[in-house]
Amino acid sequence: MKFINLDQQYRKIEKTVKANIDKVLEHGQFILGPEVQLLEQKLADHIGVKHCITVANGSDALLVSMLALDIKAGDEVIVPAFTFIATAEMVSLIGAKPIFIDIDPETYNLDPEKIEAAITAKTKAIMPVSLYGQCADFDAINTIAQQYNLAVIEDGAQSFGATYKGKPSCNLSLIGCTSFFPTKPLACYGDGGACFTNDDDIAEKIRELRVHGQARRYHHTSIGINSRLDTIQAAVLLAKLEIFTQEIERRRENAEIYNQRLKDYVKVPKIRNYNESAFAIYTIETKQRDRLQKTLHERGIPTAVHYPLPLNLQPAFAENHQSLQVPTAQYVAEHVLSLPLDPYFTAAELHQVADAIIEHLSIHASRHSVVA
Repeated sequence: MKFINLDQQYRKIEKTVKANIDKVLEHGQFILGPEVQLLEQKLADHIGVKHCITVANGSDALLVSMLALDIKAGDEVIVPAFTFIATAEMVSLIGAKPIFIDIDPETYNLDPEKIEAAITAKTKAIMPVSLYGQCADFDAINTIAQQYNLAVIEDGAQSFGATYKGKPSCNLSLIGCTSFFPTKPLACYGDGGACFTNDDDIAEKIRELRVHGQARRYHHTSIGINSRLDTIQAAVLLAKLEIFTQEIERRRENAEIYNQRLKDYVKVPKIRNYNESAFAIYTIETKQRDRLQKTLHERGIPTAVHYPLPLNLQPAFAENHQSLQVPTAQYVAEHVLSLPLDPYFTAAELHQVADAIIEHLSIHASRHSVVA
């Protein structure tokens, strides 16, 4: 069993992918070619925003968004303490300071109730992560941001295809960012990312920043970076976009199989009633995480831990943040386990995973009662 079945997806769209790539090879516009422009328009239309600007990867999407907002050294950006390091890493890379706050124990997303206490005169933005495919509570976050005149940048690297109160991820704040890394819900065959906004000036600034701050050829209005989506990757994404809605529905159906089988044995994902998750990652919570992971590995079932440390304890940040108290993030990091899930797993395969989990936990519970 694989953790994700990219090979099965490819077999479904092989003819379209090859035809799209052949067109790129024929016209030879490998950087910002016509497929990139077409993809940007289709992605913007898909989530209902004015502007989509593709970049080389999801991390760069966060970086150029902050640069477009003139966030710089000495500024502070509020981020969740529990997520992939890229969120906070990009803040540090421009010389700003990530301010870690604790997470909601149900959704694992940034806890809006913790935000105001973290705001200082140096705070310039809030960067909530829509973790595992479920959007953060953007109404609450945006309300606080408006009160304190802060920008909100959604890190939607895992949530493209999700909705919050009927509105798509990446269209919930001033700027939305996503990733097209191969394991994401919408993924290319390499690295890729995008920024989304309804603000014309910000969109133009991001377009310049992704090509060395260039407003027109060899005329640079700012210091930017080199972050362009390859035309071949755009061609791949155009093929995948044709089946994307169908795949998201299938992800939700497969997640529901896990939910029904496992809800009495582990903590399954808690999706708010106003949210629809993209289920980029299906993650359970259990006090037997390490032993269960070992058992599943022995049975040929791959798992992963997203993520084993809260960001304040990562060596890159620990010197300045190790004394920070984020008890929910700490607890979750010690107990979460991600299971195989994508649109191409059969019900039988998912039941196989569930059977192995239930058997392990039932045996352990039985042994526990004997000891007790």
